[in-house]
Amino acid sequence: MFRIFIFIVILFCDFSCSAQGEKAIIKKIQPAAACFEDYLYLLKGKKVGLLVNHSSLVERTHLLDTLLSQGIRVTRIFAPEHGFRGKHDAGESVKSEVDLQTGISIVSLYGDHKKPTKEQLEDLDVVVFDIQDVGVRFYTYISSMHYMMEACAETSTKMLVLDRPNPNGDYFDGPILKPAFRSFVGMHPIPVVHGLTVGELALMINGEGWLAEAQRCPLEVIKVKNWKHSLPYVLPLKPSPNLPNNRAIRLYPSLCFFEATKVSVGRGTYFPFQVIGYPDSAAGDFIFMPQSIVGMAKNPPQRGKKCFGIDLRQGDLAHRFTLSYFISFYKQFGQDDGFGLNDRWFNLLAGDDQLLKDIQAGLSEDAIRIKWKPALQKYAKLREKYLLYPMAE
Repeated sequence: MFRIFIFIVILFCDFSCSAQGEKAIIKKIQPAAACFEDYLYLLKGKKVGLLVNHSSLVERTHLLDTLLSQGIRVTRIFAPEHGFRGKHDAGESVKSEVDLQTGISIVSLYGDHKKPTKEQLEDLDVVVFDIQDVGVRFYTYISSMHYMMEACAETSTKMLVLDRPNPNGDYFDGPILKPAFRSFVGMHPIPVVHGLTVGELALMINGEGWLAEAQRCPLEVIKVKNWKHSLPYVLPLKPSPNLPNNRAIRLYPSLCFFEATKVSVGRGTYFPFQVIGYPDSAAGDFIFMPQSIVGMAKNPPQRGKKCFGIDLRQGDLAHRFTLSYFISFYKQFGQDDGFGLNDRWFNLLAGDDQLLKDIQAGLSEDAIRIKWKPALQKYAKLREKYLLYPMAE
């Protein structure tokens, strides 16, 4: 009886110590914006500009309000696609305006005016970039970051990147962009899923001479605390109107190629980038009808039409980039007049014209991936140079 008692006590102690050990190593992830001791001293007494949007939060408070409460002199706000408050639809023109809460002027960096002018930076000492990215090449927040870096390089203005975790940061995949296909939805020779935080990417852009005339931006990156690339990260809010949750964010790299067609990926519903549909019953059993939704989709593909397709809202969340959805729909409907494939737009998203040629030629995903392998191996070595966070323990 005594031996049994000792055995139970040992088991309890082992479990208790193990649990305490786990608790000791599980620390709250802190985006750089929340690590005041690492960067506030760099802003004290400076004239500060912010490139931010609705995702620029410190806990539940916007970075702008947080900095003002700390006595930081913010004199100008720059806003990317979707606007300062993140309420504009994809591709929608965003006007420059004034923030009603603070009276600070807001400069739109979307539409015809993607890069700040020298006049807009000349009275600033430092520009702070703090926007939640999703780790995909054609997500345009990183393009806005690039143009700001370029403007800061030209005016010798310091740029401070407050880093945030990448919810698709556990891997990289897809074709590498070729220079001939450089556009606002793809500015760098990186794969579709690049596996970097915005801070790591900014260091790569600077280090590899990807700014105009190989200029270097006076750059400093403030790191995230308690995060590594293998650690899942669920965003506390949607980073843009049509990425409402982590499932949509994980599916986004695979489904975005449909944006070059008239196939619906759920824009005009409350589950965008989580379904695929086409107005043909042969497409699948799931039925939905896209509609105009203010702030999400004014005129979505197949608006007002009954779409048949597949529902991706159930099952494993460990989604990784795949061509399988697009190849399947292309084989089935690619020759239909209603499919509406825009070759040029697809090639800009892909970053080359070979991917579409391969799909049209009937190549399998495995056969296409073999072609990517040498470039991805080269990218893997490049990526290692700029990683700020470990891949795993």
